[in-house]
Parts: sequence; C-alpha cells; structure tokens
Amino acid sequence: MLRMTDLASPLQIARPPLLELGGGVAPKLGQWARARGVTRSLVVADAFNAGRVALLDLPGEVHVFGAVKPEPDVPNLEKAVAMAEAVRPELVVGFGGGSAMDLAKLVAVLPGSGQSIHDVAGPDKVAGRQVLLAQLPTTAGTGSEGGIRALVTDPATRNKIAVQSLHMLADIALLDPELTLTVPPAVTAATGVDAMAHCVEAFTSRKAHPAIDLYALEGIRLVGRFLARAVADGSDREARAGLALASLYGGFCLGPVNTTAGHAVAYPLGTRHNIPHGLACAVIFPHTLAFNAPVMAEKTALVLDALGLPASSEESTVREATHRFCAGLGIEMRLGALGVPRDDLPAMAAEAHAIRRLLDNNPRDLSQAQILAMYEAAY
Repeated sequence: MLRMTDLASPLQIARPPLLELGGGVAPKLGQWARARGVTRSLVVADAFNAGRVALLDLPGEVHVFGAVKPEPDVPNLEKAVAMAEAVRPELVVGFGGGSAMDLAKLVAVLPGSGQSIHDVAGPDKVAGRQVLLAQLPTTAGTGSEGGIRALVTDPATRNKIAVQSLHMLADIALLDPELTLTVPPAVTAATGVDAMAHCVEAFTSRKAHPAIDLYALEGIRLVGRFLARAVADGSDREARAGLALASLYGGFCLGPVNTTAGHAVAYPLGTRHNIPHGLACAVIFPHTLAFNAPVMAEKTALVLDALGLPASSEESTVREATHRFCAGLGIEMRLGALGVPRDDLPAMAAEAHAIRRLLDNNPRDLSQAQILAMYEAAY
C-alpha cells in the first residue's frame, strides 16, 4: 500500500489559464498580446535570451531587462523593478530559465504596490497585480512557468526568500521546445535533474497527494526516457519536447506539495557558492532519495523504475543507481571538484537544517549531523 495523504485532505491546484505547447509556439505571444491591446511590454531575460526577444513578435514598445543573474538576488530584483517603474509596461514577460521567470513574477506585482520583497516573503502577502504576465521557459528545469512561487537570494542572510501568491500565476505560458535546442549538454543535464527532483520530492513528501502523484510519476518517466537523449543530441526535438513537459509537470508539483530535503540541502550550494541550482540538486539527489528510502520503500522503487533503473528501496542500492544515472549524464557529482571548501560544510549543514518550510515536508526527520554526512559523502 502506497503511503499517501488522505484523499479528503485540502489541496489547491492553480494552473495558468492558457498553456501553449509545441514547436514554434513562441510567436503566438505576439498574437495574444495584440488581442489584448498591449502597446508596451517589459521582457525579463538573461543576457542570451535578451538577444532573441524578436522571436516573441511582441507589438508596440518592447523594453528588455536583460541582466538576470543565474542565482538572482535582491539587488538584481531591485534593478528590474526600477526599470518596470520607469517603463510602466502593460505586459511583463519572463523569458529564460527559472531565474528570469521568478524575477518576472515579482516584477509584475511589486512596482507601484508600496511593497518590497521583504513585505511579500512567505505565502499570500502580495497585494495584487495590475499588469499582464506571460512566461516562456528556455530551459527544461524549474517549471516556474506553471506555478505561483518565486525565489530570490538575500545577500544579507545568504538565504532564499520565497514568495507564494496566486497573483504571480501567469496569464499565459508558452512551452516551445525549439527555444531549448541551444541549451548546452551540461545545462540540459543539470536542469533535467532539477525537473526530476521536483517530481521525486513531491512524490515522496509527507504532503504527497494522489492528484499530484499523477504528474510527479509521469514527469520522472519523461526524464528517464528523454534526458540522456537530449544531452547526447541537443537537436533531438522529441527529447526536448519531452523534457519541456517533464519540467512543467515538476512545476505543477511545486504549488500544492512543494519540495523536501533535496532542495533544502541543495540551497546552500547556490546561495553560498554560486553553484547553479540544477547542478546543486543533481549532486544532492542520490543522497536524499536514498536517505528517505526506508520510510518510502514502494514509492522509491517506483522512482527508480520510472528512471529506467532496477527497482529497489535499499539505501545503498538507491544511492549508487541514482548517482550512476546523474554521473552518466556528465554531471560532476563531487562538491570538492565544484569548488566548495570542505571547512564550509558544517555551516552549510546548519543553514540547510534551518530551512524548515521544506524539511518539515520530508518523510524522514533529518538532523544537522545527517545533512553534514550527506555533504561529506558528496565531497
């Protein structure tokens, strides 16, 4: 019998009212904007995607904030908000990976609201939204296009500030796998494991729910089927489309259920050492899945089976099989090789252990000493 939340437990599921999926759908954003009388847009993007905003076919004045950082922080957000206050767009577009889409959510709600990022931290504190919001992912990882959460790093505390609000749900999300064809193999691998981690952690969470398990298990299957193919051949359109869907399903898991220990233990790698989020999740993934296996035996076996690995719930077998899966994608799985100083591991463990909003969802209690042991094992 699978452990699961009671079917009668309260659950809120929020989806963008319009999802456009498929190769070549990106220019449909322009049609959609014209139909709504948009004459002034602000596109929030990283430097690479800032150079291909013309693909979106937006009408009227198109302003671009093209300085999104890989791990966006409060100063990065403040610059984007200042630009939005100057431009006064009718439409905000997130165009890039999760970092660009998360910033776009905040840029859509903060300008003119009288609220700062610190005022809206946590659930349901955003006052409202006066502009349209569109999201176009160019990586297959975060699934941010489908959700209501945004994360930015606070340099003062080195912690992630998490904001959750229905006001940050996109009016339209366009998943065009053509936009992901240029993603390099290493980024494809890491972001794909991030998408999988969203699904796995939601599937094995204390708050897991059958309505979300459906997306979670299919997302894991899609990664198992298509990630190695996309890493080997970036122009494989079917594989890219499969990963775009896996990422969306991972995003669907985040709102109602959210992540657990995997993300909590991964966060300090990004906030303290600027390791990209997907890569951090990949390094940690085998350790947290194996740790939870004794209390989530049947679901852990289903995860391995979905990835195309021999089904098991034995800790060392789970760790070895999933480590081999990630390493086989070319991912560097050693913290030491990623530039993390060994003497920082205890501070990282203390920081990760304090992320209760995620650790309290984990199916097995995880001590600070056990987190430190995971970092040591991954070193």
